Amino acid sequence: MKVYRTDEIRNVVLLGHGGSGKTSLVEAMLYVSGVTNRMGKVTESNTVSDFDKEEQKRGFSISTSLVPIEWEKAKINILDTPGYFDFVGEVEEAVSAADAAVIVVSGKAGVQVGTEKAWELCDKYNLPRMIYVTEMDVDDASFRQVVEDLTTRYGKKIAPHFQPIRENEKLVGYINVIKNAGRRYTEIGQREECEIPDYCKPNLEILRDSLMEAVAETSEEFMERYFNGEEFSVEEIRSAMRTEVMDGDIVPVAMGSNVQAQGVANLLSDIVRFFPSPDKRKCAGINRRTNEIFEGNYEFSKAKTAYVFKTMVDPFIGKYSFVKVCSGVLKGDDILYNADADAEEKPGKIYTMCGNKPAEVSELFAGDIGAIAKLGSTRTGDTLSTKANPVSYAKTDYSVPYTYMKYTVKTKGDEDKVSQALAKMTAEDVTLKSVNDSENRQTLLYGMGDQHLEIAASKLAARYKVEITLETPKVAFRETIRKNSDVDMKYKKQTGGHGQFGDVWIEFEPCDSDSLVFEECVVGGAVPKNYFPAVEKGLQESVLKGPLAGYPVVGVKATLYDGSYHPVDSSEMAFKTATTQAFKKGFLEASPVLLEPIASLKVTVPDDYTGDVMGDLNKRRGRVLGMTPIAGGKQVIEADIPMTGLFGYCTVLRSMTGGRGTYAYEFARYEQAPSDVQEKEIAARAEE
Repeated sequence: MKVYRTDEIRNVVLLGHGGSGKTSLVEAMLYVSGVTNRMGKVTESNTVSDFDKEEQKRGFSISTSLVPIEWEKAKINILDTPGYFDFVGEVEEAVSAADAAVIVVSGKAGVQVGTEKAWELCDKYNLPRMIYVTEMDVDDASFRQVVEDLTTRYGKKIAPHFQPIRENEKLVGYINVIKNAGRRYTEIGQREECEIPDYCKPNLEILRDSLMEAVAETSEEFMERYFNGEEFSVEEIRSAMRTEVMDGDIVPVAMGSNVQAQGVANLLSDIVRFFPSPDKRKCAGINRRTNEIFEGNYEFSKAKTAYVFKTMVDPFIGKYSFVKVCSGVLKGDDILYNADADAEEKPGKIYTMCGNKPAEVSELFAGDIGAIAKLGSTRTGDTLSTKANPVSYAKTDYSVPYTYMKYTVKTKGDEDKVSQALAKMTAEDVTLKSVNDSENRQTLLYGMGDQHLEIAASKLAARYKVEITLETPKVAFRETIRKNSDVDMKYKKQTGGHGQFGDVWIEFEPCDSDSLVFEECVVGGAVPKNYFPAVEKGLQESVLKGPLAGYPVVGVKATLYDGSYHPVDSSEMAFKTATTQAFKKGFLEASPVLLEPIASLKVTVPDDYTGDVMGDLNKRRGRVLGMTPIAGGKQVIEADIPMTGLFGYCTVLRSMTGGRGTYAYEFARYEQAPSDVQEKEIAARAEE
């Protein structure tokens, strides 16, 4: 592929609900543009962008893939993203590198929750967007219904500039609303001029009026001409639309069939015509040497900088860091500096990727997207620049993984292999985390949902030949006391020669502390001072595993106030042992209880679902503290909930809200668990 200048580049992310046809659209684009001579199918596991074995097995995208397409003297970098919510991290990576978005909507399924989330992402990143309605070759597809639903949600900015021509429930052609002309499809991807059918004219008039009205609003001169009944030329309409699309005031709606490659050529042309090149976007970082703002703004004349927005780790082809060049021109023989890792990197070669197939290029201009192999210190979110001009760009704000499971290694001795494999997978997937929970002696895998974790386990087996089992994790309970107790404990042991003797009188009482509080008020030398550290050590070791269920003890004050010793037989070991026994007895006499961890939870849902969500939280022993209305007809429900009540919550919330609900939580405090929960937990720990 030849080198393209900044103004010839379009970086476009495909967004939409799972199954809406994004990957099939990429195949049609590749075919129409001449990159491939045969369209792959998701069902046949032979598409360019779904190259991962796991994607082929499951029939849907799991990671973002890059596919560059040459069209009308421009290079379009297509970023094909997953539609399922468990892989939102991949979508966020792609959106951070894109300059515009095509939101793919199924003409059959219509506007879905994935469509709404795609729109919200475009708003968050201020991306110009276009809607593409697929499956128009299907009998019960309705372009008109999709347009009506979009207009109801997003208002007059929805501007269809194509209208389907259907005969016998089949898509046979389209009307170009801008040109006011009909086209009939011939062979795959081909079309010819035709008359506009009479039955299409009433709807065409409505579409054309709304489009002309939008165009007229771009300037006073156009508005005056519009009111005088003048016609705008095709070029005037397109020029006005480009301005409006880039400002976000118009969202064009196109349509077609991926299977028949119908409407795809029009979409590619619209991407080149209406979407901005990178130099129309802003991009600023910080110069680490001077602490001044560095405005890269995708200008190729400035010092070279590039942002690493994604990492791909493949056992066969190695590690590739996907970069978007933010300024300057990147070349293979450059020596780059990673200010985030304080390390120099030597690329050697620069590639463009088409799925998982790298193609070497001599250079990448500002705004272009490519890949660099085997960067040792560089991770997703890092910035590459030069040592003379060390720049860092703000890291992308990724979704936080809240779903977690305990995992165990199936084959003993594979622990190191699993650890190394997970390190590679977490480098590739920013929303997958492996955490060592030393307190409960378990390792946890965090992800965006149950499916995410299940696929991670499946990838470990398929890619790295190691297997793990996912299980319900243990919750970190605590033990404490509710009353006071007073214990006299004497440890005496005769073994011939020197014996063992230690005698302690300790009072135990509740206190407001996250750990043990130890005091001594011994008078008259009943216990010599040199044995006080042994007593404290015995207590500190005892609180690590409480007598009730083996959980750490908190909120206990122990006061050593009396005791006795033997001048020959007493030792530090004897006093430590006496203290350990005293703690166990005193703790069990002071109304011991289990404390459970409580999380502070925020659930964001549309107004319609608040009743269902609050009812479900009550079932999970949650306490709703209040609701706050936010933009977009949504509510933020705040609640306190036991950590045990959050297991499986991600799946339940999505099911209740049709995927529209999101949640976040953080540990708040410990509270006394209800008696039935305590009894169940104590019995379970006793069995272990």
